[in-house]
Parts: sequence; C-alpha cells; structure tokens
Amino acid sequence: MKTVVITGSARGLGFEMAKVFRKNDFHVVISDITKESLELAETKLKEIEGKGEVFSMVCDVTKSNDIENMIQRVIEKFEKIHIWINNAGINQPDEPIWCLEDTSIEKILTVDLWGTILCSKYIMKEMIKQKEGAIYNVEGYGSNDAVMKGLSIYGTAKRGITYFTEALAKECEVEHTGVIVGKLSPGIMITDFITNALGNEKIILPEKTKKVYNILGDTPDVVASFLVKEMIRNQKNGKKIDWLPNRKAAFRFMTAAFNKRDFFKENI
Repeated sequence: MKTVVITGSARGLGFEMAKVFRKNDFHVVISDITKESLELAETKLKEIEGKGEVFSMVCDVTKSNDIENMIQRVIEKFEKIHIWINNAGINQPDEPIWCLEDTSIEKILTVDLWGTILCSKYIMKEMIKQKEGAIYNVEGYGSNDAVMKGLSIYGTAKRGITYFTEALAKECEVEHTGVIVGKLSPGIMITDFITNALGNEKIILPEKTKKVYNILGDTPDVVASFLVKEMIRNQKNGKKIDWLPNRKAAFRFMTAAFNKRDFFKENI
C-alpha cells in the first residue's frame, strides 16, 4: 500500500486531497502547524472508508528538524513515502510592497518558497534511497508571470516555486534518481485562504476581484479530485497537472453570462 504526505493539510486543498487519497486506499499523512486543527482533520479523515491508515504530525515546513523528524516517523511507520506534496503556504495582505512590514515579507517568502525548497531537499534524500517516489509542488498566482497589486510577494514566491520545481525535475533526470518531480496548478479555489493573509489577517476582496473569482473559481473538493487522479496515474518527470489551462479559462469568460455563480453569498 502506498503512502502520501501532504504539508499544510489540516484544511483547504491539502485536506481535500487527503480525502481523495484516503478513498483511493493510500496511507495518508497530514501535517500542519496547529495541533488542534490537525486532530480535527484526522478524525474527519478516519470517518472516510479506506484501506490505508491516517496519520498526522505537527510540522513547521520552515524548520529542518521538523521536516526530518516527520520523514523519519513516517518511514518508521509505513516504510516508504511514495508521494510528497508541498502544499503549505500563506497569502499576503492586499497591499503594495512598500506598505508591507518587513516581518510580513519574510514570513510569506519563508513559508511559501523556503518551506517548499527545504521539504523538497530532505524528502529527495529519502526517495533517492528508495530509488522511487514523486514530489509535487503547488503553483499559484505569479507562477505564469501574472502581476497584480497586493500579490507582489506571494507571486514572487510562487514564481520561484515554478522555477525551482523545473530545476529539481531536471536534476532528477540528469542524476538518474528514479524520482519524479511535478507541478500542481489548482487555479483559483474558493477557500478561506483567499480572504486571509499571513494565516490570520482578514482580507476584504474588491468587487472586481470577486467577479473574476466567480467566473474562474472552484471549490477545493472539485480541484482535489482532478489533481489526485492525475498524480496517481502520472509516471512522467516534469509534468504539470493543470486544472485551469488557458483554453478552459477563456471558455469560462465567454460563457460567464450564461453560467452565473456567486461564491460570496455567504462569508467564506
């Protein structure tokens, strides 16, 4: 039976992916920084029918000791880690860069970019020993060089993740590691992530932004189902699993007048 580890998975997309892996009979390991939210998520996952086990661990993805400890514990319990998903991340306040505190800038870059790099480094070492495994990093706004006021630092982190993932995939190929590396592009998901900055600061979305989100957005359960199915069957290094490619986004804009949606009738 295969094992998947998902960082930042007590809620949102990470949790929804965990549910789908659970239904596909994986051992599912969820991690986050808050023990209480992890315990609640673990309880909910165990209520879903699946042949694998559910395991949770508190892990700060910006700390090497936490990452190494989690990998060691999971290996001791399940022997191998077959899929590792770097999903942990935080949003930024809806402000231009000169209005952000230095500590906020540092936190966004540290969690979103540094955390992904650090986790990739340590799980690569383990997967090379196994001579198999897959690592997936989550893209976001900025990965395709898009620019918007209020997402400068978040977008910088996500653009960095895209380059890093492509570079890591190339290194895996050149070094014949047996490990594959890919990108997950989930599009716009309607979760509390889009209305919260730095993990706990409320963001008031402009009406124009809400309009775009209503056209392009999706709930995380829908996106997770697609992403997990593609990850399970993928054997190609460097693959991008893209929920909202350009042609799909264009079609939604063209048909928006006939397909009215409002995700903001109630607070997220």
